[in-house]
Order: sequence, then structure tokens, then C-alpha cells
Amino acid sequence: MVEAAASVHSSGGPKGLESAFRDDRRFLLGVVYRLVGSLTDAEDLVQATFERALERPPADTQRAWRPWLMQVALNLGRDHLRRRRRRRYDGPWLPGPIETPEGELPFGVAEPVDTEGRYELMESVSFAFLLALEELTPTQRAVLLLRDVFEYDGRETALALGLSEANVRQHLHRARRAMQAYDRDREHVHEPSPEEAQALIGRFLIAVARGDVGAIEAMLTEDIVLLNDAGGEFHAARLPVRGANKVARFFVNIARLSGPPSVSIRCVNGLPAVVMELSAPKPGIAPRVVTMAELGTEGRIRRMWSVLAQRKLEGIGSAVGKPNGTSPVSTLDSGSASIGEYAETDSDQECAAGLRYGHHRESQRVIPSSEL
Repeated sequence: MVEAAASVHSSGGPKGLESAFRDDRRFLLGVVYRLVGSLTDAEDLVQATFERALERPPADTQRAWRPWLMQVALNLGRDHLRRRRRRRYDGPWLPGPIETPEGELPFGVAEPVDTEGRYELMESVSFAFLLALEELTPTQRAVLLLRDVFEYDGRETALALGLSEANVRQHLHRARRAMQAYDRDREHVHEPSPEEAQALIGRFLIAVARGDVGAIEAMLTEDIVLLNDAGGEFHAARLPVRGANKVARFFVNIARLSGPPSVSIRCVNGLPAVVMELSAPKPGIAPRVVTMAELGTEGRIRRMWSVLAQRKLEGIGSAVGKPNGTSPVSTLDSGSASIGEYAETDSDQECAAGLRYGHHRESQRVIPSSEL
């Protein structure tokens, strides 16, 4: 049981709180990030949790801090979700991406290495999972995460959320029923090897740079859906882009409008992704974009998500520097380069190799957007 295992941590008044901050902060971040879907918001909420512990500590500060901290963080997180849902959002809402280099869990060893829950820890930070959680009420979302991801039992969940065990069972039943569409859909998801993902993303970037709509279409499923979240800051599709031809043309048109970016291939939220940056973006064009791809069982891209809202990209390192918390070459062997630099090589194999091992160089051949 999670709380039983945590009972040995972080007791003993102010010094215990210092220990809790050191030992439990990243665990709390992992829970709250999954609850609210934003690293920036999760950091703010966990910070507010520890501020409350200093200002209004529990009556018994000799007991383990983690259960109390979880109660506060989960209450703050649910209140945050309720406020967010009352606000109008410009276009599709997407989670804030986080880097998961070499398939590592994003919040370090403070998380359990493995669970036997209904959902694996890495799956529970995927965009598909986080978006499926948007169909749940804030309390259903919290119950599902505690019971089916972090393996809290019914009593622990009830204490953490201030509910009766009967209410926990009711919320869990409704949450699992709402997740059935996601459960069915994940059977059609293919998890590529790093090499397979690297090669596919490399070919995709080359095709976009060349403006080759047909080549892009060949890498997409017919029913692909692309969602863009610009947060109202930049030009972006405010409705889902559906179908291989429309998605292919969308990326070609965006490349022509924005010009050649610097790119880095990463592993983000457990998915192959591209970080793109423009040194001098035109008005209305996002200076940084993170695009993730989910593959279907046939090895083609079936879902794509592009995050342009700059506040949501604080957890992503620069495309032309060292990724946050990773080596310059991650599991996907990320390197940084201009798309155009690899658009003129002789074969897709050479292009994939260039993207795999290339780092940002001071001298790069960039194809002007007029040549695409």
C-alpha cells in the first residue's frame, strides 16, 4: 500500500517538513501533473501545498507528512480543474508536454519504478491518456489516478480525498466506464522502437521540408487526427485537422509560412516528438512548437498533437541546446539541425542518420522557404 510505505518518511515537525520537501516533492509533482495535465500548474500547486504546510500545518506534525500533503495537493488540484473548466479556452486544450528521455519516468526515483495498476506509469503521462481524463470530473480523475495508477486502496483513496469508501467505489466505477473508449482505442497503438521512431520522424521532416504531400500521406493513417494548442497566442488550426491529405497539406503550408526551423527529435510524454524553433518568427507564428506522434499498429502515424502555447513548453529544452535533464542524444538519439540541411541529402537513409547523430552546427545549409 502506498501510504503504508510512505509512513516511514517525513515525520517530526519543521525538520520533518524539510525532509518531506526533499523526499516527497517530486512524487507530489508526478501525481498533480497527471491530475491537471500541466507541469507549470503542477509546480505552482505543489509549491502552494508546501506554503500551506508552513502557514497552517496539521495539528500533529509528528506524523508522516505525505498523507497530509497529498490531501492538500489533491484538493488544490481539483479546485484548479474546476476553475479551468469554467474558463473559455481558445481552440483545443492540450496538456503541457514533458521530456521523458530514454523512456525514463519524468519525476525521478521518487515515483514507484513499476506498478501493477490498470495503467502503467509511463502510459499515464501520455497525451492520449491525459486527454481521456478530461472526460472525467475532477474527483473521478483523482480517484482513477490513485486507484488505477498509483495503487492506493479504497481506504487510502477515501482519506486522501475526504470521501467515504462507498463514494470512492462509485466514482471509480463511473471513471472506468468513461475510460472504456480509451481502453478500446489503446489496443490499436503501436509502441515503436527508438530506431523505428527515429527513422519515421526523420522521413516525415524531410518530406515536410521538400513539400512532398504524397510522401507525408504515406506515413499517415487515413483517419489521422491532428490537434493544435496555441492558447490563443499564435496562428493555429482551432478545429481538429482530420484525414491524411489535410494533415499533410497543413504541415506543408505551415512550413512555407514559417520558414525553416531548427529541429530536435526527442521523446516527450513517452512519444516520439519534434521540438522546432524559429530564430526570427514572423508575426503570429510561434517561436517554439512541440509536435508528438502516436503510431498505429501498421506503423503509420495515427494521432498528432502540436503545442504552440509558450507557457506550456517550460518543461522542454531548446532545440539548439541540451534538452532539459538529458544528454544531447536521447533514446530517440535526438540531434539538432535545420530541416533544410537534411532535405538535400542523397537518400532517406542518409537523412535519418543525419537527424540521428547531428548536433547543432554553427554553419548550416538552410533551404529558404521559397525553395520548398
